[in-house]
Amino acid sequence: MWLLLLLLLAVVFIIIATTRLNLHPFLALLIAAFGYGILCGRMSLEEIVQSVNAGFGGTIGYIGIVILAGAVIGTFLEKSGGAYKLAESTLKLVGKKNVPLAMGIIGYIVSIPVFCDSAFVILSPLGRALSVKSKISLAASAVALSLGLYATHTMMPPTPGPVAAAGLIGADLGLVILWGALVSIIALAAGWLFAAKFAAKVYIDPEKGFEQPDVEKVAAEAPSALKSVIPILLPIILIVLRSVGALESHPFGTGNIAVIVGFIGQPVVALLIGVFLAMLLPKKLTSEMLSASGWVGQAVLAAATIIIITGCGGAFGKVLQNSGISDVVKGYLGESAGLSIWLPFIIAAALKTAQGSSTVAIITTAGIIAPLLGTLGLEAPTAKALVVVAIGAGSMVVSHANDSYFWVVTGLSGMTVKQGYKLQTLGTLVEGGAAAVTLWIISMIVL
Repeated sequence: MWLLLLLLLAVVFIIIATTRLNLHPFLALLIAAFGYGILCGRMSLEEIVQSVNAGFGGTIGYIGIVILAGAVIGTFLEKSGGAYKLAESTLKLVGKKNVPLAMGIIGYIVSIPVFCDSAFVILSPLGRALSVKSKISLAASAVALSLGLYATHTMMPPTPGPVAAAGLIGADLGLVILWGALVSIIALAAGWLFAAKFAAKVYIDPEKGFEQPDVEKVAAEAPSALKSVIPILLPIILIVLRSVGALESHPFGTGNIAVIVGFIGQPVVALLIGVFLAMLLPKKLTSEMLSASGWVGQAVLAAATIIIITGCGGAFGKVLQNSGISDVVKGYLGESAGLSIWLPFIIAAALKTAQGSSTVAIITTAGIIAPLLGTLGLEAPTAKALVVVAIGAGSMVVSHANDSYFWVVTGLSGMTVKQGYKLQTLGTLVEGGAAAVTLWIISMIVL
């Protein structure tokens, strides 16, 4: 019982340290790891240090380059104008009358490699312009975009959060992509319905402070939509093909083709191919873009924080694992996977609501859950993939005043704080809840 209480105290410490004391999450996680290891009474001081080193190094070794490559792809897509071009093409596909649906789909695609905060900043002028033309409330398009971005930001690799969770859990990235795509599409549908049926009733004037974006300039400098989407989709396809090839039926055989698919489908290789393709997006690739102060340098800085936090999450998880907490939990939790799939969702949701950052919630939860997979009956490859998606779904619930994304959405959309709670906070609850129910139904069928 002491280990469970100590784990609860460690989680509370992480929340207080990151919110009240403004400690960086990597410091909070490291302190929690050492504190838990010392106070649990089951490990020597040398074993604690070894666990921290092994957890940190093992985790970064598995997913560090993948996160970094994903960040580079996202930065090139953002700065080349590719994200904006994808948005234009989506609008042509669904029609300008279906603005909330268009913005939801745009957000869903763009946020696969681009951080949702940045993507909202890039795409919100387009949503505002469409709202003006369609004479609808800005609330509908803004909320649809926000929730569309959130669906893939939290559940779909190669977004850094889900990639980090997959590394900590030991899940196959291809399976995470497959299940994450299915669940996130259902979550997107729930978010779109919320925006179209509920948010649209809250009127926010789209013409207030409106400046028409220079579409002609963007169109002239941006790459084509097809060229923009390839660096996103090709790595995903390669990773999924590798997972398919690893099935017991060996659909690609056991010869050279299987070896090649297995190689290029490795997440590191697939994402590096995506990086090369992303470098073809600018109208003219310059050495400045590839420099430490250019686009690549900016991507490295953005990725570095997440990589370090993920490593510390791995260190915390390794200390938990080596303390023998799974044996203790076994006496309190049943091994029904159908019920156990709720635990990662609930922990992630509690952490997200308490401290605001989806990424920190994902990484911390993955570190806590990883040692408990056997106890929860979630050790099979499919189960691990669903756990990663469940953690991502929980990290959506809920976005409110302690979340920077909340202020990005409300600020750029002209929402009051009250409207933000009514639209953004409630919307993330609806979307995350829909994802959780979907996961529970899937787990009852496949686990």
